[in-house]
Amino acid sequence: MIEIPETIALSKQIKQKFIGKTINRVVADTAHHSYAWYTNDDPDSYPDMICGKTIIDAEAYGGKLHVNLTDKFGLMFCDGASLRYIEKEKKLPKRHQLLIEFDDGTYLVGTIRMYGGLYAYQETLDVGYNLIARSTRSVFSDEFNSDYLMKMSDKLDVKKTSVKALLSKEQRIPGFGNGVLQDVLFDASIKPKRKVSTLSEEDFQQLVNSIKEVLTLMADSGGRDVEKDLYGNPGGYKTIMSKNTYKSPCPRCGDGIIKESFLGGSVYYCGNCQE
Repeated sequence: MIEIPETIALSKQIKQKFIGKTINRVVADTAHHSYAWYTNDDPDSYPDMICGKTIIDAEAYGGKLHVNLTDKFGLMFCDGASLRYIEKEKKLPKRHQLLIEFDDGTYLVGTIRMYGGLYAYQETLDVGYNLIARSTRSVFSDEFNSDYLMKMSDKLDVKKTSVKALLSKEQRIPGFGNGVLQDVLFDASIKPKRKVSTLSEEDFQQLVNSIKEVLTLMADSGGRDVEKDLYGNPGGYKTIMSKNTYKSPCPRCGDGIIKESFLGGSVYYCGNCQE
């Protein structure tokens, strides 16, 4: 799933490759996917909506990638949407959920893995957590601090709520999902199952520090190595706690990395280094 680092990396690549290109042709939902989300569940409306529009910018908002078009139109990609830049028609995948051909003969192709959004819109997009992502303070801002995180936890039953649930559920931090959570908690030396009620003020501050530092490193590296960029290449950030590493020893202490199912996804952690 694309999360905060990947949307930042993709927005930079979109700017490098597509600014100034005009959309000639749009094909949506040719390979139907039950969990591919389109604006108003109407992919057939996309050609009339965005053909003839030109890409003018790309922005990342809390795990949502926005591609801005002329005349106040736009595209938004999220969750399990996988995007590829393709130069030649013969290299196009046989199955895709969205294909955009540009005036120079290049393509932007979107496919969906488990689930994801491929939205086209005019003016604003009022779907899912998009408005929340645009209005919630960025994790990279000064306003995202330990006080903010503690106030966020005040709204929850902290005796029952885990640190994973606090940080990665209900889009309390838009774009911060189970993927980036693993290395952030390893950096903070906190287990994902730990209850929020056990966290001290110092723990909250460490969480904020780790969120900012780890996500910055992930974004600056072009995303995580468990996700792919616009060209199909893995991100440059080497994950410490992920499906790629859990059979390896903990790089800090040498103990085995633990993999468990928890709250609808796998968590990876070191039982010795994380408390």
